[in-house]
Amino acid sequence: MKVVAFNGSPNKEGNTWHALKMVTAELEQAGIETEIVHVGNKVIRGCTACGQCVKNKNEKCVLPGDEVNEWIQKMKAADGIILSSPVHYAAIAGTMKSFLDRAFYVTGVNDGMLRYKVGAAVVAVRRSGGVTTFEQLNNFINYAEMLMPTSNYWNVIHGRSPGEATQDAEGVQIMRVLGKNMAWLMKLVEYGKGTIIPPEREPKTYMNFIH
Repeated sequence: MKVVAFNGSPNKEGNTWHALKMVTAELEQAGIETEIVHVGNKVIRGCTACGQCVKNKNEKCVLPGDEVNEWIQKMKAADGIILSSPVHYAAIAGTMKSFLDRAFYVTGVNDGMLRYKVGAAVVAVRRSGGVTTFEQLNNFINYAEMLMPTSNYWNVIHGRSPGEATQDAEGVQIMRVLGKNMAWLMKLVEYGKGTIIPPEREPKTYMNFIH
């Protein structure tokens, strides 16, 4: 089994990365392979609402010049996915948001590619806005019909300078517990394959409230 984690911070080894390392350490201890992909330092254009991914259904976004389609395939191949971001104005960092908007729309219109994979969100913050950013990341996981492990508090860790998050004793425990729970849930899903049949995916119903 494998987990791919996306680091939405502009800093390669800032507090967001440290949080991911805490979670992935527990996953690796449980025998699960992990990979951290650095998204936050890339130039990622936002979704242009062109609708071509809906028309083509080829698991690709038509916008050129970045690694979004490569990352989509990494998510498809993985058994678990971690979305992580620092907090920018009480929200997901811009580059990470652009990636998520495009990637999750593509996966959604291609037969729900991420359905029943295990997904978790992780946030690093200096002071405030951690919970709102955590909720925003969870929206993508919920939309994709993924399975979400929990910890013993919201998955938010605090620190300003790179590495300060390691001094947040409660935050460190939260990440450690998340890693253990994620590994356990992934193994439950794996052991259930072929034994417990998942529900058939329903076609999405769209409703316009303007009459």
